[in-house]
Amino acid sequence: QCGKTLVSRTQGTKIASEQLKGRVLELNLADLNQDEDQASKKIKLCIEEVQGRNCLTDFHGMTLTRDKLYSLVRKWHTMIEA
Repeated sequence: QCGKTLVSRTQGTKIASEQLKGRVLELNLADLNQDEDQASKKIKLCIEEVQGRNCLTDFHGMTLTRDKLYSLVRKWHTMIEA
């Protein structure tokens, strides 16, 4: 379990589970695995199927957090004096 998301109730021809399908969730890998060493990675999951109150997700992408990305750029940066 990684979190909760809001959806409107089923009303007429609009089904609530259909509104959830295709949503992209972005969460921290450290929160997903309960491991603080992986805090610099953000995972995107796409909701594929809804079973009752649970959503089945599929991997959609991964990015680094802004502070980690900038620290890597700073680390590999060399200063050239003219």
